Amino acid sequence: MDTDKLDLKSPDLVNENFEKLAALFPNCVTEGAEGKAIDFDLLKQELSHAVVEGNKERYRLEWPGKREAIVTANLPTTKTLRPVREDSVDFDNTENLYIEGDNLEVLKLLQESYLGKVKMIYIDPPYNTGKDFVYKDNFSKDAQEELIESGQKDEYNQRLVANPETAGRYHSDWLSMMYPRLKLARTLLSNDGAIFISIGVEEVANLKRAMDDVFGEANFIEVFSWVKTSTPPALSTKSRKTNEYILCYEKSWNPFKYNGELLEGGDQPLLNSGNSVRTLTFPKEKVLFKTDKFEDGPFKSGKPDRVELLDNIVIKSGYSTTDFRLSGEFKWTQDFLNEELKKGTTFIIKSDKLSIRFIRDEEGYKRPTNFIKEKYTDPTITKKKNGVGTNENASSYLSQLMGNDVFSYPKPVSLMKYLFNFLAQEGDIVMDFFSGSASAADGALRWSAENGKKLKYIMVQLPENLDENLKTADSNSKKIIQNGIDLLDDIGKPHLLSELGKERIRRAAKKIKEELALSGAEGTDKLDYGFRVYRLDSSNMQDVYYKPQDYDQGNLDLFADNVKSDRSADDLLAQVMLDWGLPLSLKIEQVDVSGKNVFKVAENSLYACFDSGIDEDFAKAIAKDEPLRIVFKDSGFKNDTAKTNVKQLLKQLSPETEMKVI
Repeated sequence: MDTDKLDLKSPDLVNENFEKLAALFPNCVTEGAEGKAIDFDLLKQELSHAVVEGNKERYRLEWPGKREAIVTANLPTTKTLRPVREDSVDFDNTENLYIEGDNLEVLKLLQESYLGKVKMIYIDPPYNTGKDFVYKDNFSKDAQEELIESGQKDEYNQRLVANPETAGRYHSDWLSMMYPRLKLARTLLSNDGAIFISIGVEEVANLKRAMDDVFGEANFIEVFSWVKTSTPPALSTKSRKTNEYILCYEKSWNPFKYNGELLEGGDQPLLNSGNSVRTLTFPKEKVLFKTDKFEDGPFKSGKPDRVELLDNIVIKSGYSTTDFRLSGEFKWTQDFLNEELKKGTTFIIKSDKLSIRFIRDEEGYKRPTNFIKEKYTDPTITKKKNGVGTNENASSYLSQLMGNDVFSYPKPVSLMKYLFNFLAQEGDIVMDFFSGSASAADGALRWSAENGKKLKYIMVQLPENLDENLKTADSNSKKIIQNGIDLLDDIGKPHLLSELGKERIRRAAKKIKEELALSGAEGTDKLDYGFRVYRLDSSNMQDVYYKPQDYDQGNLDLFADNVKSDRSADDLLAQVMLDWGLPLSLKIEQVDVSGKNVFKVAENSLYACFDSGIDEDFAKAIAKDEPLRIVFKDSGFKNDTAKTNVKQLLKQLSPETEMKVI
């Protein structure tokens, strides 16, 4: 068949449009009488801020509240993230983020700055066991109404409510919580990125269908089964539950293979049953015959098993003295073999069956299995044979790190490292927006230290009030929560789960840094042990900034400044970066220009000055650096004339600079 033949017909625009819509809205792809189709009712919902009704029967996941969940995901937010320098470590230089706040709002705020930039997302959401909490999302109510309804009326605007099995919308409420967060998470993933979600048996089926809906069924990779405990409860009436599940989906399917465990000796088989029989020629210096199986001297041609040696050879010091040919069901062609030889790939034959294996210069990995367990228990093992631990392993490690058990059912660092190793590379971003015990951050630090590469992280955690949690906890959980409260009292921090998470990262980073210093490992000074803390809050701007039409001229005159009186220049910078789509991890410097404080973000990517008295002299001084963007407070100009002149001067002296005001 001639594959280069011209099609000689016009493009199928219907199919092209279908594929475009499917890429933008995979949840709107359904099944109709003629096969795959677009659910136009759902598409209308994606394009509307109001609930769109529809009654057509079709194959899809439905539950009471799904349309509200779509609306919730698509509604914009005016909230912002405020930096908390006093809780941060190396704020100005670190590229790691720890964000306190409702993850739904945070995910919305990150849409511009981190669109398509996150390589891996790992989350460990509520399992919906009937004993845990879910977020109370209600787009039709304001914040105070939500607080009153949920009974969580504290300064941190908690929105967690119990979801008992007796609730009439037990599964529906859980799905309504997860769905908008998954939709927003998908947009943050890079095209070659993947999401991993830990889940229990209670909602694994519903989560699988929800993920098919959001990510597309074609992008499903695997349901991994992780052995979470070595001591499952023995009083279960039916079975002893040892496993939990980890669902894996890609943003869009790609051919990249995942790295699992390192291969022993780094060698991999060249044989593959079912391949065509090929004859390959091997150079004399590139194939090692293991000396304990092959003595020096002649070795006759023949076919002892699946591989046939076509030439008589002479072995000396483990190598053939001449080139030779092998025939078998090999993976590679001769051309591919030659390219591998150029890259430095060598080969080994370990037995007289002649089952040849290859060794690349880089480390070889097995593909990960869908069953993850602790394979090695010796604490002295190297990273190359590091097994995946259990909840008990995680609790033991954290008890030593924190001085007591302060987290319930934490995930082990070894599990995080194992998953990150699937596809993480230097400089990638990993994210966990149900951060909890911050195991993902600890895992990213450990992975970076062991691989000598920097893996950046974004953690998001609601500041759960531990005092409130203590009131409804069972006896075992009460003890753990009280331990956490006692620890926070010792370090002088509020009784919040997020405070425990931050402290865990500080201690883990310190421990890793000390271990690396003792080992004398090179390049450890390049690792990033810090993190920037941001806290979700209402906008820095007065209401008049967003709705000037609601104020008459007399009222407008009352607002000489659009900015709230309790907000700092740091606060304003963060909101500007988010609005302009700049990552919050970019390097920030503060410099003096003509007596005014100027923030420089990523050298000249953004200049921001929120001081008063901005005039023409300042504009001339700042224009010398030719920043790509510059922002001022609207009230910061010396007068209206100065505002006009500054704008014109920047156009003249630095024409590529984009100027905005807040």
